[in-house]
Amino acid sequence: MSYSGLSSAVSGPVSDVPSAPSAGSSMSVLGAVAGVDASALPSFLDANRTKLESLLRQAPAPADVGRVWKLIDPAKQNLLIHAAPHVVGNLEGVPYDIRGRANALDLAQTIKGVTQTLKTEHGRAERVALQRQLQTLDNVKTALAKHDGVKRTLVSLDPTADAKASIVVGDLSTARYVSVLVPGMYMSVGEQIEAWGKVAQEQYDLQTGFLRRILGPRGNGGTPGVAVVAWIGYQTPVLTNIGGTALATQGADSLERTLEGIRALRTDDQPYLSVFAHSYGSTAALMALERHTVSVDALALMGSPGSAAQTVAGLSVTGGNVFVGEAPMDPIVNTAFFGSDPGSPAYGAKPMGVGGAVDPLTHASLAGSSGHNEYFTVGTECMRNLAMIGIDRGDLVLTGDSSSSAR
Repeated sequence: MSYSGLSSAVSGPVSDVPSAPSAGSSMSVLGAVAGVDASALPSFLDANRTKLESLLRQAPAPADVGRVWKLIDPAKQNLLIHAAPHVVGNLEGVPYDIRGRANALDLAQTIKGVTQTLKTEHGRAERVALQRQLQTLDNVKTALAKHDGVKRTLVSLDPTADAKASIVVGDLSTARYVSVLVPGMYMSVGEQIEAWGKVAQEQYDLQTGFLRRILGPRGNGGTPGVAVVAWIGYQTPVLTNIGGTALATQGADSLERTLEGIRALRTDDQPYLSVFAHSYGSTAALMALERHTVSVDALALMGSPGSAAQTVAGLSVTGGNVFVGEAPMDPIVNTAFFGSDPGSPAYGAKPMGVGGAVDPLTHASLAGSSGHNEYFTVGTECMRNLAMIGIDRGDLVLTGDSSSSAR
């Protein structure tokens, strides 16, 4: 797509954008910003607000967004952030530091707006809904707080009642190793975003710690950067809707966009990209990687009910680098509920120990995971193995068999 014709000055609405715009036509609105005089930009953005918002409904390719964003000078970028923070904050292809600023502004403005509405709203049901929304947004704000000085960035935010959010621990724009955590059922932003952020922090700490230990004197030039994404980018299911794949399809769409965005922004400096997916989230991740539109370097599945893909060869995972963890007394594993059993020998995945072990590097005792919901518990063999996968040391993953565990 060429944007050479979008640099001319524009003072009014972009008239050639249809009411139900395609990704290409919605991009013309963003591209036109580069040619609008700074003094006229606020009125231009106000006149084209609907078309700007269509950028999220008819999402352009992240690589196209990235190219156009570079044409907009910083002063105009700042005006755009303040005029449409929700759009800028959630548009894949916009740099992550910019998205973090936009989403922080969107979060603050939404909290202020909901708080003011509560002062005048007298309906009981409406007040309950507003209070629930406010609590959810406050939880996101709390989850953004730094831990031991480590940067956290809000790279996506849906502040509505059915909230979605993604928080990055570390610097996603420079990290050599990037891991994306994909949750399963009952993982709502309102209830779990703080806990999910803590899991991301623990992975960040483990990965950076193991890198320092493994590199030793060779790390004098600095330990490679790590970033872990606490991703809740879809509506996770509850007991009443867990039986179908409609929400998994939504999750796959959203995860696919997230992964494409990471790849697009790191064109000249691709990170080692891993996905760690649990339960229903593993089905969403498998569905995304079955499409072969974007690839990852490693995939770890825990408590997986499977997907249509019958083998590792059907997934866009470099070198078939797929690991499967199955805890004892987990009722989901081996069910092949959604079409396949990733833990079966025929699938071709690598076993990942989750039952407890002694770490051959640190000699620390690692706890075992039991049942369906203990994979991400601090101090477990599972968390240790995920850290190894995240830093491209699959050779050091413990397999759960003491005779064959890596040393």
